Amino acid sequence: MATMKAVRLHGYGPPEALVYEDAPEPEVRAGEVRVRVRAAGVNPFDTKVRAGHMKDFFPVSFPTVLGADFAGEIDVLGPGVTAFAVGDAVYGSAAMGRGSYAQLAVALAATIARMPRTLDFVHAAAVPTGAVTALQALFDGDKGGLVAGQTALIHGLSGSVGRFALQLAKKAGARVLGTASAKARDDLLRLGADEVIDHRTTRFEDVAREVDLVLDTQGGDTQERSWGVLKKGGVLIALTSFPSQETAKKHGVRALYFSSEKTTARLADVAARIDEGSLGLSPVEVLPLAEAARAHALLQGGQAKAKLVLSVGG
Repeated sequence: MATMKAVRLHGYGPPEALVYEDAPEPEVRAGEVRVRVRAAGVNPFDTKVRAGHMKDFFPVSFPTVLGADFAGEIDVLGPGVTAFAVGDAVYGSAAMGRGSYAQLAVALAATIARMPRTLDFVHAAAVPTGAVTALQALFDGDKGGLVAGQTALIHGLSGSVGRFALQLAKKAGARVLGTASAKARDDLLRLGADEVIDHRTTRFEDVAREVDLVLDTQGGDTQERSWGVLKKGGVLIALTSFPSQETAKKHGVRALYFSSEKTTARLADVAARIDEGSLGLSPVEVLPLAEAARAHALLQGGQAKAKLVLSVGG
């Protein structure tokens, strides 16, 4: 059996539970492609799956290969795939259990697109989840439905989702407030933020009033304090925990939790925006695939100073 290098999880646990080892090359089924991974993005969701926090929603069979975001070249086409060709440079979302923390990953053809022409593999791998989450959360009609003239409050404005959401909302003509650290303020103002609220020194509810949309990337106390800043008929979109429908009803607002759905159309939209220069990327820190456990520890401990990407050789 042919093997590859991969980072696998043999049971839920701390970052050290991730093992860099030889693993069987994944098989390709109908509607799928196999990709020679050049770089893999590391997301908070990955750390939650590893720790077992998502097992009731996304159960996995061990050993499993983690990782969703990737950029690479198509290696094998599964039966029925006609929109792509072997050798195409693509980016997108890998299949659960046959993920991107490996030299070879598998993805549904419906969850990939051609890479932005202006990006290398490392920077392309940093894009899918953050950009598609922001795009879908803000503009899908059954979610944010944001339009020109409205006001959005984005928590975690300097993070991957936050930075993409800021740029997309401003391009759409919205007013954008956001919470972040003081050191990120100048950069975020340069990206177009109307107001950056230092979460260490200022309570955001003392600044934000009557907003149309709250994008909550934090959960917990931040989510609870966000109800009061929404105007009647506004919406709270949560990315980390399920918001209370009872509380939403009491405040006369909508509230929902969602996990982004990366599709070819959405990824192609993001790629076009990047290539035309209207959507910039977050800073990136690159680690080798063998140091995936370290990447998880940095992300989980809040010590990552940039978007973490694993470089995959071979």
